[in-house]
Amino acid sequence: MKLKDLYLGIVQEGIKHDPRTNKEIDNYLLSVKKEYDSLKGAEKKMFDKERLANPFSDTRIIFGNPDKSIRRIMAGIDIEVGELLLADRLNRKGKKIDLVFSHHPEGRARAEFYKVMAVQFDILKGLGLPAKKIKNLLDERMQEVERKVHAANCTRTQDAARLLGIPLMCAHTPADNFAYEYTKAYLEKRRPKTIADIFDILSEIPEYKIAAANKQGPKLIHGRLSSPCGKVLIEMTGGTEGSKKIYPELVKAKVKTIIGMHMSEEHFKKAKKYKLNILMAGHISSDTLGINLLLDEIEKKEKLDIIECSGFNRIRRT
Repeated sequence: MKLKDLYLGIVQEGIKHDPRTNKEIDNYLLSVKKEYDSLKGAEKKMFDKERLANPFSDTRIIFGNPDKSIRRIMAGIDIEVGELLLADRLNRKGKKIDLVFSHHPEGRARAEFYKVMAVQFDILKGLGLPAKKIKNLLDERMQEVERKVHAANCTRTQDAARLLGIPLMCAHTPADNFAYEYTKAYLEKRRPKTIADIFDILSEIPEYKIAAANKQGPKLIHGRLSSPCGKVLIEMTGGTEGSKKIYPELVKAKVKTIIGMHMSEEHFKKAKKYKLNILMAGHISSDTLGINLLLDEIEKKEKLDIIECSGFNRIRRT
C-alpha cells in the first residue's frame, strides 16, 4: 500500500476506536475549523491543515513521499537516531525497509502532541466528574505540557530520517485508543471484584506476559491485591498523564482504582494520599498491545512485513 493510504487508514481506525462518540469527535474537529478560520496572516499560513481532518496531532508522516509503496516496515515504540541508523545498516545488508514506524511522536507530531489530551475530558466526564472542573484542570495541565515540549529538540529524529533518506511516520493516540478499548472491554467482560482479579486478567494478555518475563509486567504500586477494585479509571490514551489535581475529584466520583500505563513520581505522591488502588499495566507492553491491535486492522486490507525493534513485539490476533 502507499504511505498516504497507510497513514489515512491509521487515522480512520483511530477514530473508529476512539473513546469519544462520533459527535464528540465532529465537535472537536469543528472547533479546530473555527480556530483556523479565526487566524490571519502568518499564523494561518503556518497552521497544520491536517488537523482539520485528523483529530490526532501526534500521528503524522514525519518524512517521506506519501506516494511511496510500503511493504516492509521496521516498527518500534521509540524511534530515534539510533534506530534510523540501524534501519540504514539493515538496508545496506539487503533488508529493503520501506518505512520506519514509531509509536511515540517525533517532529511536529511531538511538538503538538499535547493537543490530544482533550480526549481525557470525555473519559473523565463519563466517570461522573464535573465538566467545568475537568476542563479547568485539563487546560492547565495541557499548557504545562505545551511549555515543556516547546523547549525540546523535536526535529532531531526527523532530521536524521531526512539525511538518511528513510521514510518515517508515527502513530500514537490511534494505537493507544486500541489499548484503552481492548483493556476496558476485556475487564468488563470478566467483571473483576478485587485488584488480584485485575492483575490475573491482565497477566493473560500476551503482551503483558512477555513484559512479565522481562521483569516489566503489571505491577501494583499502591493498595492491596485483596482490595475491592470498585469503579475503575483506565488511563491508556490521551497523550500523557493528566492533572495532578484530579485525584480528589476521582474520589468524589467514587473511583477506587486507577489502571495506567505509567505514572510519574509527582503524580504517584499525589494519588496515594487519596488511598486509591494504583495498578500499572506497563508502558511499553501497553503501547505494544495498541500497535498490534491497530496493525491487525490495517493488515486486513494488505499484509505487511514487520521488522520488530525498540521494545515492540508483533503479535497477530487475526
